Amino acid sequence: MDDYKLKIDSIKKITRDVLSIKTTKPSSYSYSPGQATEVAINKKGWQDKKRAFTFTSLPKDNFLEFTIKTYPDHNGVTNQLLNLTPTDELLIGDSWGTIGYKGEGTFIAGGAGVTPFISILRYLNSKNEIGTNKLLFANKTTADIIHKEEFEAMLGKNFINILSDEKKKSYAHGFITEEFLKANILDVSKHIYVCGPQPMMDAIEKQLLNLSVDKNLIIKEEF
Repeated sequence: MDDYKLKIDSIKKITRDVLSIKTTKPSSYSYSPGQATEVAINKKGWQDKKRAFTFTSLPKDNFLEFTIKTYPDHNGVTNQLLNLTPTDELLIGDSWGTIGYKGEGTFIAGGAGVTPFISILRYLNSKNEIGTNKLLFANKTTADIIHKEEFEAMLGKNFINILSDEKKKSYAHGFITEEFLKANILDVSKHIYVCGPQPMMDAIEKQLLNLSVDKNLIIKEEF
């Protein structure tokens, strides 16, 4: 890939294990909401260790933003990101991705799988076109919910959370099931966007098909 060199402008934790990294933006760079790119760290021994991350900034922004879950116990790229500071550099390639906005519907995310939807929903919100879009967001605990307040402000009652490891008032508890989907997707004729760990996406797609959702309406990230 052709590498673009990006200087880190800011890096901060937004949950206990998720970073928001903002960088410079090359003048010629373009992407669509929901797209990703391959990212590497511009340090000796790490330039060729590329990982796919989604842009969570808007195409019109004069910076690039990535929202990245880290794994401190893994000796990999995300662990190295925890040690970066402003003035360090990232390397990225061209933009790509299979999740793009096709029309109103339901977004279903597991953990950091929400990242393609951040840019899409921010983009729609910037145009006052959130409409009846809904986000079903699965996490372990409330502390793991990325951009909780922002999603609440954008989506209101159409922001629905389910927690697997914590029981809390006003939150569904457990894992996403066919019954949960049936209760929260009232119109199966609209698009359904799915992103998360592969086993989760496979299970949800099967559940949606059982609910008579047209396979052509299911849009999922495929790496």
